[in-house]
Amino acid sequence: MFARIIEFAPKAEKKDEIVNVLRKEVLPILKNQQGFLEILPFVPENTEKLLTVTLWTEKRDALRYEREVYPKVEAILKPYLTAPVTCNYYNVETSLCQHFVAALTA
Repeated sequence: MFARIIEFAPKAEKKDEIVNVLRKEVLPILKNQQGFLEILPFVPENTEKLLTVTLWTEKRDALRYEREVYPKVEAILKPYLTAPVTCNYYNVETSLCQHFVAALTA
């Protein structure tokens, strides 16, 4: 399993709205991507930055999405942001999170 972790800073007045945009516009795009498993949005209570983790079956699926589809997603999100998005990639050590993996594959 592979994770793509995005950190972004929404405009203060758009913080609630961007979560709806993720749900209604970005999630349907992600669901159509080969290898996509799940999106985990983290909305902190006391900071302005949001974090989303997308989980993929394989690194190549996440990289294909990054190259071919993400520019469209970035354009959707851009009006809601105060700064460019940062992105990092991680291998997910599934042997340490077996219950989570079982829930994803159920």
